[in-house]
Amino acid sequence: MATISTPTRRELLLVALLYLFLRFITYKSGEPHISHISNLTSSTDTSSSTNAAHWAGPQYLDAHLTWGSSPVPQTRVLSHTPGWTVFDRLYILKGVVYIVSDEPSQVPNVTHMYSKGHFIENGEEAVASRLPTDEDIRVITTKEAKKLFGAGAHLLDGVNFNGKHNSVTHYYHWSAELWFGLWHTYASLDPKIPHDGKTELPPVRRIMFNHLDAYHWRDYASMNEWVIRSAFPSLVMEFKDDWRDRAEMGRPFVFDRVVLADRSATMLTHNFARFQRSASASFGLPGSANWFMTMRNNAIQFTGLDHNIGGGTTKTPVITYISRQEWGRRMLIQEDHEKLVEELYKLRDQYGFEVNVVAAENMSRLEQIELAARTTIMMGVHGNGLTSLVWMKPSPRSTVMEFFFPGGFAFDYEYTTRALGMTHYGFWGNSYFTSPALPEPRYVEGFQGNSIPLDGALVARLCLERLSLTEEVDD
Repeated sequence: MATISTPTRRELLLVALLYLFLRFITYKSGEPHISHISNLTSSTDTSSSTNAAHWAGPQYLDAHLTWGSSPVPQTRVLSHTPGWTVFDRLYILKGVVYIVSDEPSQVPNVTHMYSKGHFIENGEEAVASRLPTDEDIRVITTKEAKKLFGAGAHLLDGVNFNGKHNSVTHYYHWSAELWFGLWHTYASLDPKIPHDGKTELPPVRRIMFNHLDAYHWRDYASMNEWVIRSAFPSLVMEFKDDWRDRAEMGRPFVFDRVVLADRSATMLTHNFARFQRSASASFGLPGSANWFMTMRNNAIQFTGLDHNIGGGTTKTPVITYISRQEWGRRMLIQEDHEKLVEELYKLRDQYGFEVNVVAAENMSRLEQIELAARTTIMMGVHGNGLTSLVWMKPSPRSTVMEFFFPGGFAFDYEYTTRALGMTHYGFWGNSYFTSPALPEPRYVEGFQGNSIPLDGALVARLCLERLSLTEEVDD
């Protein structure tokens, strides 16, 4: 019978070295790699993020940007137009925003990016009171930053939105101004967004309102929360108390990437002077014609509908008249309302169009978005209900018809419609107008009244014309 000899010291040493080598290789192969947003080219692979979330190997929280004895990483301005700016590596300390650059002449004027966040009022004194000072924002060199920040800063990772807007407690100002401008500015970094809205841009991590509290962002119709929770379900919201928390810590923080929105700064642009819409300033930036489809399609899929619904020129058209006759303000003459409904139902009976006559206040939020997503032509008196046009699917037939008291006009829904690639018509009684032959904004006597005249037969004829674009074909 063979005997088993005792291992020699040399053999034991070799086994121990082999064991340590295998442990080292296993650890290195599983070591996590943290890559910040400025190095990312694509974040659309959801499978990789899902796998990372379930990876069981050793991980660490990368919450600090450290430069040690090296120069402080400089701030990069990726995209800018007054009031809308995208930065990488923007710093904050004690509530002050810092742009770190050794080429300050290449940094846009701070008054075109930031303000004190005061309520918007007219007059030279009010305008001057909103201008930022060194207590709000500064441009500093890397040497100055080193003295202020030391060897590192705490990281606010991912993509951040920071908004200063006084009128967010309103469906239109929230969806078609603030988010319209924020997303268009961010989407300018991906000029190739296709019609399905898929983008290589990393998702938005958080939005901050450093001059707004958590109780004053929802609207009376409860649409604001629906929009943000459906379009960006993982988004974290922060408010002025959160901003104050960081300021009082007295420690530097750095944004991985941030989109800065400032309503006061947008008012310096030609587009704002022309259209009186803060989001219009962002359209000085390049971008894809499909820029809004990311937000739109997310919200539509949240309702359970396919994001392609409402598109094309071959399906049964859907006409939606959003009536204000029960609202008590800004209403059609009752006889003209009844005539319009009669003419629309004639189109339904003669041509097979789907016609919906609805009051938004009698519909759930889900019903409003679902109907807007299917709508080909939306119409109504100037008012909040028309905001849902943002959920329509742009096509050659997609149209918005807005009814004004004769002589009155506002760009709100006209500009929004056109910015999405659709066609808008304004009506004054028995006449209508469209871009580029638009009147000047004017709130005439009767604009807010309940005796707005309208030729219903004219509206119906234009509907038929828009829906008979036989020369248009689907792609």
